[in-house]
Amino acid sequence: MEKLSITELPEIARQLRRDVIKMLMISKSGHSGGPLGLADIFASLYFHLMNIDPQQPKMDARDYFFLSAGHLCPVWYATLARRGYFPISELTTLRKINGRLQGHPAPAHTHGVPGIEIASGALGQGLSIGVGCAIGLKLDKKPNWVYVLCGDGELNEGQIWEAMMTAGHHKVDNVITIVDRNFCQIDNRTENVMQLEPLADKWKAFNWHVLECNGNDIEQFIKTVRQAQELKGKPKVILAHTFMGKGVSFMEDDYKWHGVPPNDEQGKTALSEISPTKYGDFIEFEWEKEAVAA
Repeated sequence: MEKLSITELPEIARQLRRDVIKMLMISKSGHSGGPLGLADIFASLYFHLMNIDPQQPKMDARDYFFLSAGHLCPVWYATLARRGYFPISELTTLRKINGRLQGHPAPAHTHGVPGIEIASGALGQGLSIGVGCAIGLKLDKKPNWVYVLCGDGELNEGQIWEAMMTAGHHKVDNVITIVDRNFCQIDNRTENVMQLEPLADKWKAFNWHVLECNGNDIEQFIKTVRQAQELKGKPKVILAHTFMGKGVSFMEDDYKWHGVPPNDEQGKTALSEISPTKYGDFIEFEWEKEAVAA
């Protein structure tokens, strides 16, 4: 699938949400809330913004993407499959023995999938890697962009702040960090676990350009990324306000859905709330076939 227009992106984001629900129902393991909340951002990056070629995942001119919060990978796998990096049918193998879609993402040379640069999942490390990549690109005088996606709960990790300080000091203005600001982490609201606010002021104090947007509004998110690309002299961070579990009423804004999959009945309800798209599901459950037959 090639790049899409802004008006086409909501439908692919909806398909990514359907894919996530089905993957989790099959695996009976994995994270629901964050991946659903990030579908609009992944659709915007991979189907509109980033310079990538699924047929040449290591092309020299590619933009780089690092998922620091690796547990959010179900939506990344769905995105990579829909974009053409590997067969869509492989989404049935999430977290399966001998499968490539591991519980935390891994690159192809470590039995992962194309399109993934590094193994991730140890929270706090992704920003350091992204900043190092961006510095290397600047030293080589290359125009590639580096995108890093962090969870807001992940900002509790000290290494994040070391990377922020490094990027600010070296004026690494070819890196755009996206913080999934959903105010939820695995065991409570972020502000109850470790207060982050005033978050924007903290990033500014580390010499970053700070932008904020509604991360579930595709047009607004794309506009904000374009604004970030125009800013020079400092690294850029986008505080993207999202809803955990976006699109599924009983999951939305509920931290308890951070790390658990829906059971069969919950999955049916979720899919009934996320309408089918023209792209088609990678698998049809028996109960769906029976419903069509009836």
